[in-house]
Amino acid sequence: MSDLHSLIHERNARKSIKSREQYGRSLLLSACLVESTEARLLERDVLASRVREVEEENRQIRLQLSQSQGLAAQPVEGNYGNQQWAASADTGPEDVENTAEERANHSECSRSPTAEKCELIHVACVCAGHNASRDVVTLVKSILFHRRNPLHFHFITDTVANQILSTLFQSWMVPSVQVSFYDADELKSEVSWIPNKHYSGIYGLMKLTLTKALPSNLSKVIVLDTDITFATDIAELWAIFRKFTGNQKQVIGLVENQSDWYLGNLWKNHKPWPALGRGFNTGVILLYLERLRRIGWEQMWRLTAERELMSMLSTSLADQDIFNAFIKQNPVLVHQLPCFWNVQLSDHTRSEQCYTEVSDLKVIHWNSPKKLRVKNKHVEFFRNLYLTFLEYDGNLLRRELFGCPSQASSESTELQHALEELDEDDQCYDFRRERIMVHRVHLYFLQYEYTPTDDGTDVTLVAQLSMDRLQMLEAICKHWEGPISLALYMSDAEAQQFLRYAQASEVLKNRKNVGYHIVYKEGQFYPVNLVRNVALRNVNTPYVFLTDVDFLPVYGLYDYLRKSIVQLDMANTKKALVVPAFETLRYRLSFPKSKAELLSMLDMGTLYTFRYHVWTKGHAPTNYAKWRTATTPYKVEWEADFEPYVVVRRDCPEYDQRFVGFGWNKVSHIIELDAQEYDLIVLPNAFMIHMPHAPSFDISKFRSSPSYRYCLTTLKDEFHQDLSRKYGSAALKYLTAQRNI
Repeated sequence: MSDLHSLIHERNARKSIKSREQYGRSLLLSACLVESTEARLLERDVLASRVREVEEENRQIRLQLSQSQGLAAQPVEGNYGNQQWAASADTGPEDVENTAEERANHSECSRSPTAEKCELIHVACVCAGHNASRDVVTLVKSILFHRRNPLHFHFITDTVANQILSTLFQSWMVPSVQVSFYDADELKSEVSWIPNKHYSGIYGLMKLTLTKALPSNLSKVIVLDTDITFATDIAELWAIFRKFTGNQKQVIGLVENQSDWYLGNLWKNHKPWPALGRGFNTGVILLYLERLRRIGWEQMWRLTAERELMSMLSTSLADQDIFNAFIKQNPVLVHQLPCFWNVQLSDHTRSEQCYTEVSDLKVIHWNSPKKLRVKNKHVEFFRNLYLTFLEYDGNLLRRELFGCPSQASSESTELQHALEELDEDDQCYDFRRERIMVHRVHLYFLQYEYTPTDDGTDVTLVAQLSMDRLQMLEAICKHWEGPISLALYMSDAEAQQFLRYAQASEVLKNRKNVGYHIVYKEGQFYPVNLVRNVALRNVNTPYVFLTDVDFLPVYGLYDYLRKSIVQLDMANTKKALVVPAFETLRYRLSFPKSKAELLSMLDMGTLYTFRYHVWTKGHAPTNYAKWRTATTPYKVEWEADFEPYVVVRRDCPEYDQRFVGFGWNKVSHIIELDAQEYDLIVLPNAFMIHMPHAPSFDISKFRSSPSYRYCLTTLKDEFHQDLSRKYGSAALKYLTAQRNI
């Protein structure tokens, strides 16, 4: 915990928790004699008969135990964080007779088993949609921060979460971490017949299917909700499975529910599902899969659900209701966990009685729909603990586990070989290293919805940006009503700032057809073309408008481009449609609504052709003089250093990622288009205007560093050599043109 505490201290948010309330709970769970069954009970009537027998045995046991209820309800003296219950599955009934002094002196760590060094720990999670995928990342960070064992994550996902998380873990490349995905759509039929009022929808019932969804040779798994934060090593929780061994009937490990929900006294006519006492919360579950399969879990939970739904009609808390109804009838099957393994932060919770010191905390569960806005005496501390992991640099979690052999992924092996081939004495080593560096990528950071058009002419605006260009987003969304794919180069903390900005903006909140893809910062250069490629790869339309975020397109450009795509037969020809670029030096501009207005402003000196003063040849081939009077599209020829903004088919060449920071990042792409024989066609009624901003850090480095300029020249030469190998003699014109400059 010391490392974690120092992190929270850095955020100036740590507060001491001084709650010293002593609290006792009791729940006597006794072993009942249940005939073991080695074979699955496949026939429904046989299974039903067995369940009825167990119900009667449990009923008799509960009657017997009621005689000692008064004793069990007495508060336990001593440290509540170390001695959780008067009698629990973790301590055993014999501990009830211990004196208060003995209980206080009997430390938790002295009794707790530990996981084997390098033992593989399996963790399962159900994740669906964009928001849940963000929550999973914070959960995973908290686990990785504390862990000392190899991990295998098992994700039950919909299509969206699968795409997001598979890309994230593949690019994260954390050593000693395996990830498997299971299609939630294939499991929906197992639970779709259950009416569910919970906001999680059908995915809130998926945990019931894990014995079927997960591999048949997987014997144990820790199951977690996405709104969980770990404050300790997950191996401590995994080790509790060993306490199941003494009782072969225990199959599920759970923490008692810390609200009064299942007591049925929250409001008038409140009728919850049946539960044992307060019931159990399913945000953290230890599932002994091997034993569950042996007792016929799939048939047993179905029978329980069918029986209760006859009177309850629907679930209110999704899978938790069914788990609790099952445990009510079969209490011998549950292993009760100390409540610090699932400190539940919902309104009117008793979670404050689960800890007396910060060191008592193990797992925090944000199980209220209010999440971070929940009411709790210590919520500020919990919130800052959560925010610490939310903003924590995920690159720092790429650490090896000492003493544990790690099977490297093919991606990490290739990266290692590429790094070994680099010469560290090379003056341009940092540039070359940047080209092969793998950045973490979180696709679709916010909710994204797109409906394809019927005519196949749809076009997506593609751009990249960093934190200092965030203010351009609202204006672009007002100017362009079509789909947008944006890649944002940010740190973990900046990504959260962006999230808050987007959620507070009425303009951005109302636009669901904008895909925001986070490329996490790493290294000393801005990998501009890598970031562009992330935005380009995640386009859903057949055409793309490749631009920069500093430009505002003319109103109506989206519809105009779609018409031009049809008129110029882009589906069957190789064309790159050039959108002429202009600029203003004024931060406040009355944006021209037509070409005529733009020409008037151009004549008055309010607007200029883009980079006319500093980089004329970058856009001179557009032929602005011809454009002034043009009424039909016209073809232009490629010239050296030409870097227009173009509309092309989605299957166009990607940007060359060797060019980082400032210089030749777009020029090289246009050369590639020309080498592949794209015709450059200027559109007569399209235009875009560059808005002023402070110079970027990279252009300052280019201007001030001879070494930077030398390496850029070296990279240009190598680019030309690669072109020659790829396109043969046709590529000689680019090298010749470059030498003639």
